[in-house]
Amino acid sequence: MTSGPAEDRPPRARPDACPGALQVHRAADGGLARIRVPGGVLTAVQLRVLGAAARDLGDGALELTSRGNLQLRGLPPGAERELGGRLAAAGLLPSETHERVRNVLASVLSGRTGGLLDVRPWVSDFDARLCADPELAELPGRYLAAFDDGRGDVAGLGADVGLLGLDDSTVALLLAGVDSGVRTTPDGAVGLALAATRAFHRERAVQGATAWRLVELAEGPVRVAATLGDSTSARVAVAPAPPTGPAGAVPQDDGRTALVAVVPLGRLTAHQAELLADTAVTELQVTPWRSVVVPDLTGAAAAASLSAAGLVLDPASPWLAVTACAGRPGCAKSLADVRGDAARAVATGTLPLRDVRQHWSGCERRCGRPQRDVVDVVATGDGYRIAAT
Repeated sequence: MTSGPAEDRPPRARPDACPGALQVHRAADGGLARIRVPGGVLTAVQLRVLGAAARDLGDGALELTSRGNLQLRGLPPGAERELGGRLAAAGLLPSETHERVRNVLASVLSGRTGGLLDVRPWVSDFDARLCADPELAELPGRYLAAFDDGRGDVAGLGADVGLLGLDDSTVALLLAGVDSGVRTTPDGAVGLALAATRAFHRERAVQGATAWRLVELAEGPVRVAATLGDSTSARVAVAPAPPTGPAGAVPQDDGRTALVAVVPLGRLTAHQAELLADTAVTELQVTPWRSVVVPDLTGAAAAASLSAAGLVLDPASPWLAVTACAGRPGCAKSLADVRGDAARAVATGTLPLRDVRQHWSGCERRCGRPQRDVVDVVATGDGYRIAAT
């Protein structure tokens, strides 16, 4: 396998300081806490707890991230202590030492429709075993695992360690988003992913412990693969991840329905969170495309109430193609209220680009930008310009 462009990247000048639920980042609008949600799976009760925390402790909303995690903004100093207590009581903080490294993506609707394998058991097993290993608490907060059931929705998101179902009995190990040539069975998949994760951690230590991602290590994927046994299988090409996820009503294989609600700009109000929790049968799934799946419904009757609350269930909506950074007032570096401007442009039909995936940014850093096939709309302090990628 090839190791990608790691050799062209300069060493990191500082350690990873990715925020967590307890290690809060101080932003211009207050504290920012990030809650890891492996596989994006939440119970209805847990979503209610998060909505209440956003209302009581933060700015009244939850932010959905491109890793299927959730953020609270606007926290006053010291609020992380109460937040941590609420999360622990809800089962959302199984390990204080590992909470920043529990970044796990999983195929959307796996086990319900599509795919070759059901990866849901992998997520819970991997998370439990990750949290039980003291060594893995030292992973950087940017570490990412992705478990793809064969449909190809999360395999192309460039995770440090990935699993991709090739058929009902064969799983490929991906490293930095590339097939390593290492194969296993579904029963051995979690063990292999953990072994690869430990190998990444150890190789990172050998190379100075400053890298945030596997791709940043010199020959990182090759060196990790070499510790895992036979890697002689014919490589499969990993397709890029789809630019957007599903939206609207999705029929499940069991005859029930999943509603996929896109959250405009990833900002889910406490009211919307409570409505989604009330709609859910037992659980929900947050996706990397800043949407929330409500599965196992007996019909799509709830779609009207979700749409009335500002959630998007139309696959043709321009909201599926528009993302944005935090902008003002949340970021001191931003030159504009990016979210407000983008929302007005969608509402008035005045987007600078039609039918084009676009990311609005408050400055040249372009935080939160999707990985590929996106045009940048960058604030200048005097309007916006369309920027080259």
